[in-house]
Amino acid sequence: MTRRTPVGIRDIGDALGLSMMSVSRALRGVEGVSAGTRIEVIQAAKRMGYRPNRNARSLASAHSTLIGVSIPSLFSDVFPEILDGMRATFDHAGFDTLIDTTHYNTAREADWAERMLDWNAAALVLCGVDHEPDLRRRLRDLRIPTLEFWDTTDDPIDVCVGIDHWKAGADLAEHLLACGYTRPAFIGVPEGRDTRADKRLAGLVATYASAGIDAVDVRRIDHRATFEAGALATESLLAAEGPRPDVLAYLNDHMAFGGLSTCMRLGLSIPDAIGIAGFNDLEINKILPMPITTIITPRTRMGEIGARNIIARIKGAVVERCVTIPTELRIGHTTRAPLSSGGPFSSN
Repeated sequence: MTRRTPVGIRDIGDALGLSMMSVSRALRGVEGVSAGTRIEVIQAAKRMGYRPNRNARSLASAHSTLIGVSIPSLFSDVFPEILDGMRATFDHAGFDTLIDTTHYNTAREADWAERMLDWNAAALVLCGVDHEPDLRRRLRDLRIPTLEFWDTTDDPIDVCVGIDHWKAGADLAEHLLACGYTRPAFIGVPEGRDTRADKRLAGLVATYASAGIDAVDVRRIDHRATFEAGALATESLLAAEGPRPDVLAYLNDHMAFGGLSTCMRLGLSIPDAIGIAGFNDLEINKILPMPITTIITPRTRMGEIGARNIIARIKGAVVERCVTIPTELRIGHTTRAPLSSGGPFSSN
């Protein structure tokens, strides 16, 4: 059986009537070709089954100044602040960034990563540690410097920097228990959409279970993590039959503010009748008349450390594979004061 000859850039050029230099420039994402030509070349390369030579790509990537950055969304305070932490470091080192949003879709992330590889990006920056298995294998096989941020794992693709989301949820639960809250509820997005939030919920549930409280009411009525979604989910939860929760933990501070507004509109006494807890200590918490109890996440610092480490990897340096940055509890006015020492749910 005759082995099929791999498609090369000459074949793509012949098919499109372009020079090898133009095809190469288009695939590498460098100047010298129009945007329309670049799209035409990339489409033809995919259609013809072109795969860049790994050794050649590694050599080209070593001289590339392009870093691809993938984030779930720009409509959040979290990811822009992490990007701000990265930007100054990348700029100072002479690297350019190309940012894409995945909308929490791992298949979309994988397609974007392939385009970055076609353009010979020097490195990739991915949000979280949950990706398409084929993408993980491919990036490892190609040995492309890759940073995973916002979450941590003992087995990163290359390097990662983030927080322990499970522990953050557990820390919040310990505080709520110390305040005497025994009927918790969690309000977030559909399971699997935001795996980091799922981990925080798991930490909260496990901590309450260790105190003998197995019932945590979970509400997921919207894929958005917005003020409105928090308000609507809270209204639905409080209108349900059965015992009312005495504390509501939210995916983030935006949802928590929506829930806080609903509880105040319904005339519920906060924090005595019902407690409110958020996550991330977002900017809005600094101006609220009733600051929300939340978990502080070091977003700018995370971006700075991640950027330094991925630049070091591009240059071939060995860095710590996984950096976990501690979070911190910020006690606001939306949860009760902790019970006295020795109580059944005290924090001592």
